[in-house]
Amino acid sequence: MTDPHTTEPSDAESIAATVDAVVDVVARAAPEIRGGLPGRRVAAEGQNPSGETQMAADVFADDLLCDRLGSVSGVGTYASEEREATVDVGTGVSVCVDPLDGSSNLEPNAAMGTIVAVYDGPLPASGRDIRAAAYVLYGPITTMIVARGDTVTEYVIRDDGEYDVLTEDVQLPDDPTVYGFGGRVPNWVEEFEAFAADVESDPSMKLRYGGAMIGDVNQVLTYGGIFAYPTLSNAPESKLRTQFEGYPVGYIVEAAGGASSNGHQSLLDVDPEDLHARTPVYVGNRELIDDLESRFVG
Repeated sequence: MTDPHTTEPSDAESIAATVDAVVDVVARAAPEIRGGLPGRRVAAEGQNPSGETQMAADVFADDLLCDRLGSVSGVGTYASEEREATVDVGTGVSVCVDPLDGSSNLEPNAAMGTIVAVYDGPLPASGRDIRAAAYVLYGPITTMIVARGDTVTEYVIRDDGEYDVLTEDVQLPDDPTVYGFGGRVPNWVEEFEAFAADVESDPSMKLRYGGAMIGDVNQVLTYGGIFAYPTLSNAPESKLRTQFEGYPVGYIVEAAGGASSNGHQSLLDVDPEDLHARTPVYVGNRELIDDLESRFVG
């Protein structure tokens, strides 16, 4: 018999509790992922669904996160950049993961990260279905950025998986100072080439591009500026995956007071064509994104 004094949690409360659990799992898995990298700096057999060579570390991180996140009550679907199809793990929200963003940086021992997005809806979901997004950055120290609603929090993760708040309300600085642009310059389209030239000619702007999107986005969150992996003449859809990279990064930067775009609209409004669809990604200070979008008008 149901206790009349007990109320069932609302959908919003249930999702919030699941988000709490997902964030906790990701934070506590981070030291294990980081600790597993030294012996996995080699290519695995096969490719991911986007046709990229998988590193052994990609597979390791994906398997670990699928196991841990799939065990969280309230998670119904697990999806990974490293898997062709979704994994049915229960009933509830959908969790999308880029297990090891920038894994090509394993060989030169440069920054990498893990990206996670929680969607209230079946996959492929819309960017407006995101209820939280986070990334872990494996740098000199391990940090985690978590966006929920209009609040972005930065944590430091210790070797034992415990984590503490580092910055309670992360906001993009008003005065941008850094930029990072991906893709081969010969393949940039005219509109972006002109925009990039203006940014590069500004003496207050410094180049920060490290080969892992999440490391470059963290530079933008820290110093203000713009990160772009633009539309390319040989790949109009560009390189980054909408569901696993575009939506969560757009959500995080917008929550921190910045803006996101695919060149025409917010990344969160890009149509979710399929699970592994790609999109141009531009994130940063509002005035820079507005300027960028103005180049593509007409």
